Amino acid sequence: MNLADREDRIVACGEYVLGTLPVTDRAAFLARLSTDRELQAEVVFWQDRLLGLARRVRPLAPSAALWQGIEARLGGETQQASAAEAPETGGLAPVRAAASRRPALPLWERLGFWQTFSGLGLAASLLLAFMLVARAPSPSPVNYVAVLQSSDQRAGWIVQASVGGPVKLVPLADLGTIPAGKSWQLWTKGKSASAPTSLGLVPAADALEVPKERLPYLGEEQLFEITLEPPDGSPTGRPTGPVLFLGKAQRI
Repeated sequence: MNLADREDRIVACGEYVLGTLPVTDRAAFLARLSTDRELQAEVVFWQDRLLGLARRVRPLAPSAALWQGIEARLGGETQQASAAEAPETGGLAPVRAAASRRPALPLWERLGFWQTFSGLGLAASLLLAFMLVARAPSPSPVNYVAVLQSSDQRAGWIVQASVGGPVKLVPLADLGTIPAGKSWQLWTKGKSASAPTSLGLVPAADALEVPKERLPYLGEEQLFEITLEPPDGSPTGRPTGPVLFLGKAQRI
């Protein structure tokens, strides 16, 4: 058990909640658990997901015949006494006497042992299922890139974007300074969009990262452009100035 390793920590916390953590690891785990807030949070995570499963199962009382059959297969004896055989005790004395004479069963023949073993087996299966989901590799992101060029085919910026991620705008060359009283504004427009969407003002020749929430769409041949606008950006929500750099996204 290596609690410095993330996967080992997850497994150890799950085994601790299930009660299957090896005795050789338990003391070290408990010592770490008393001071490690992240480990405590991981234990709470497993408690919420595993122990809650028991509350979803509706209790079902087994029939008397079922218990008798189990006892018979385990070598137990079923004792029945009528009130006529022991009227003064209500039939309990013969049962108690038989119970006292019954030899102790080995651990592997006791019903409680197998109930506990079965429960741990089910819990271990659940833990394995959770671990497989947790360890399953996430799908590779869909990435796009666009090179923004000026009217004279000079590459000025590169746009890097991925589905579900931010948009990064990185300068490729010395672009000079923004004219006084003006600003650069980044726009995007999908193939099926009716109008472009502003992604914000661009710092002078500096990288820009746009949060994914501001990107309405991302796809093949999506248009990205930088226009020259008033100092606070376009007042209309649409490009008003000349296009300085333009490019289309390509999937990579």
